[in-house]
Amino acid sequence: MKGPSSMDAQKEGPWAPYRPSPGAPWDLRRVAHLHRRAGFAATRAEIERDLREGPEASLDRVLAGQAQEAGARSDLEEMAARIGDAAVESRDPARLKAWWVFRMLASPDALGERLALLWHNHFATSNRKVDDLAAMRRQVDLFRRLARAPFGDLLNAAVRDPALLVWLDAPANRKGHPNENLGRELMELFTLGIGPFTEADVKEAARALTGWTVREGEFLENAPAYDDGEKTILGQRGRWTGADLVRILLDHRATARRLAGRLCETFLGEKAVEHGAVDELAEGLRTHGLDVGRGVATILRSRAFFAASNLGNRIVGPVEFVVGAVRSLGCFDPMPSPLLLAEWCARIGQDLLYPPNVGGWPGGRAWLSSRGMIARANFAAALACGRDVGLDGPPTMLRDVAPGRLVADLAARCLGRDPGDAWRSTVVEAARAGAASDADAARRAAALVLSCPEAQLG
Repeated sequence: MKGPSSMDAQKEGPWAPYRPSPGAPWDLRRVAHLHRRAGFAATRAEIERDLREGPEASLDRVLAGQAQEAGARSDLEEMAARIGDAAVESRDPARLKAWWVFRMLASPDALGERLALLWHNHFATSNRKVDDLAAMRRQVDLFRRLARAPFGDLLNAAVRDPALLVWLDAPANRKGHPNENLGRELMELFTLGIGPFTEADVKEAARALTGWTVREGEFLENAPAYDDGEKTILGQRGRWTGADLVRILLDHRATARRLAGRLCETFLGEKAVEHGAVDELAEGLRTHGLDVGRGVATILRSRAFFAASNLGNRIVGPVEFVVGAVRSLGCFDPMPSPLLLAEWCARIGQDLLYPPNVGGWPGGRAWLSSRGMIARANFAAALACGRDVGLDGPPTMLRDVAPGRLVADLAARCLGRDPGDAWRSTVVEAARAGAASDADAARRAAALVLSCPEAQLG
């Protein structure tokens, strides 16, 4: 297929569909890029499949939740339910984190899990205060179930979610004694962002939300605690309820802009698109009912997503790094211990179910602290050797393989490209230094590739 000319591409804009061209071919780098951004990295077989079948079929699979073939289990829901039930009954948060990591590795729908992780950060709720594993599990299931839904469906469900309500002190918000936490975060973090509202709007929003509480683990509207007086919110006056407040916020243009920014932050790297492009995406979201699935598809199918300026320019988060490393090394049978993998995620800087505050994890360059980089290197070494991850030995692909061949193969999966002879030689020489055998050198080489600076940029 002949690609568009540069003049045509400029006319089409960043959200026009990607078409392979001499300047932006459908190649190894773009296939690896798709899986690292919209999932958790790809295996050799998945990369070869997508290179062969082309971008349209590959994107259809990702968006349909069928891209992750290696390690995907036909009995996923049954196994996940058993693991989740046992975690809740044990009252051990570590086991519930393991439940989610298991799903990330065993589900064919990597994009759905990535979106659930996005919403976990957007509606950041910590079990440190909630102290209810059943409620936290239901919240994660909610994020997964409504991951691609119209944002209004997700928002209405999230702000009535018992874990979120406890986290933001909703039970303390009642007529005559308003608590502003839920109203403030609903505006500042979940919808409008900083700027479009005033402190007076926050106070009035808190009044609208009075009576929203949790009883016996379920959402309840407690009518006697509701303030039924008139309220003025964002210039609109009426006897607004919590449901009215959510409607007003969903209708505001700033919410579409906030949502567009969140999606770009998740799937695009720094400065991949201009502010005007984010505004254009926001307008498209408004026109189509804030349909998240449509917005995600627009981004993933776009020229902007596959542009050279968007390759290798986004810092990989700890959960993406850990799960992606396991997938890159083909560790499926047996699978490393999800319990230990979740612990590694926390050591690297992302403790599932325990975001640091209502703003979630800061992400970006904050992931690359000295402590975090050391933890990444330690995890890579542990995984390559099979120790401290619940394996009996090194991953199968690291056995009986020459270090040089291994480095080239892993670079293709982790970096989506061949960094060149000099880079490969440097890694192999470092791996052989002090190695007792070729097998030992191969394990060291794998650890060096997984923890190299280039592999931290997806």
